[in-house]
Order: sequence, then structure tokens, then C-alpha cells
Amino acid sequence: QVQLVESGGGLVQPGGSLRLSCVASGSISAYTMGWYRQAPGKQRELVATMSTNSWTNYADSATGRFTVSRDIAKNTVALQMTSLKPEDTAVYYCNAHSIGFIQNYWGQGTQVTVSS
Repeated sequence: QVQLVESGGGLVQPGGSLRLSCVASGSISAYTMGWYRQAPGKQRELVATMSTNSWTNYADSATGRFTVSRDIAKNTVALQMTSLKPEDTAVYYCNAHSIGFIQNYWGQGTQVTVSS
């Protein structure tokens, strides 16, 4: 069983930066890891993921502003967010999944609020 614990959310002004971190317990070396988010009244959506061979996948809204990184040895994944906008406000979830999402794990979520 894999457990994911996020940290780093909070309140930030528009244009600011924030770094989210996620640490996993259990064996996730074969999993793609990354971040999704869910804003009020909206479906959960992809933000950015990184596979075990470092292939990355970004949402259009994140491209150029967010950077996903992972340390396989430390079982961690991070999301560096810059140039934040009010529309980035959401609960951000750490995710780890196997190919085809046969195994799929979520963290409890961390709130990010972008507001002046």
C-alpha cells in the first residue's frame, strides 16, 4: 500500500511562487508521480506528472510556469509554481500510479489560494 503526504500549500499573491512537496511511503519507483488539482465546482484535472524515466507531462495552463521534479531514491515529488494566478486556486493532490492506472494512489490534498 502506498501513502502520499503533501505539504507546502498556502495563500500567495498573484505573481508569486509556491513549492509543493509530496513524500510517498511504500514502493513507488515504478510509478508515474505528479500533481492534479481540483477547483470548487470543477473536475479534478492534471497539472503535471513525471514518469520513472523522467518523461514529463504538463497541462497547458502549467506549461512555462510550473516545474515538476522527483527524487526516486527519496520517494518524493515536488511542484514548483511561479507566476501564480487566481485561477490556480485549487486543492492540489499528489498522485502515484502504475501504467494504465491499475494501481492509483492519492494524497489528502493541500490548498493553494492565489489572492491579493
